[in-house]
Amino acid sequence: MITDKGRQELRGWFAGRLPESWFTELVEVSADREEITLIGRIPEPQLPPGTPTTEFEAACEGRITEFRERTRMQRVEVAREAQLRFRRQLSWGARCGHSQEMFTHISAPVMTRLKQPERLVLDTLIAGGVARSRSDALAWCVRLVERHTDTWLADLRESLHGVEQVRTEGPAPATLDGLEGSALEKQDR
Repeated sequence: MITDKGRQELRGWFAGRLPESWFTELVEVSADREEITLIGRIPEPQLPPGTPTTEFEAACEGRITEFRERTRMQRVEVAREAQLRFRRQLSWGARCGHSQEMFTHISAPVMTRLKQPERLVLDTLIAGGVARSRSDALAWCVRLVERHTDTWLADLRESLHGVEQVRTEGPAPATLDGLEGSALEKQDR
């Protein structure tokens, strides 16, 4: 999990590196061990008052497509620089109005060991047409948990930030070398 300091460094670097004309705000800059996700809000199209919602949403989708094509080469260069600096792949997305689209993203394999009752859950999802494979079924389960436990996951992430803060305020981790008179050394006597 990325630290608060790491998150601040990511947001700061992208805020400084991206052309100011691209986004009205950075909606999301998040990271895990493999990937950085960057989603920016782009300006909404200027339509006459009273434009139907369907037309406005279609215009926003069109604006996202235009942004994606217009910025492709520059985004590739920024992604290359970010990968060299942060050692993670960069995934892009844009939001306009209520529309959001991810242009790139990675799917990282995750190994797990499941007992038969757990495998049967996945196999039931496959048999019911909810998923094509055990991998799809497991991803579906993770999305379901994420959707229905937002508050709990947010609380858990917040508590991890508290742990991180306590660690940074505490003493630096000591090495076993040179701990004269330490409890470990006294135990060995």
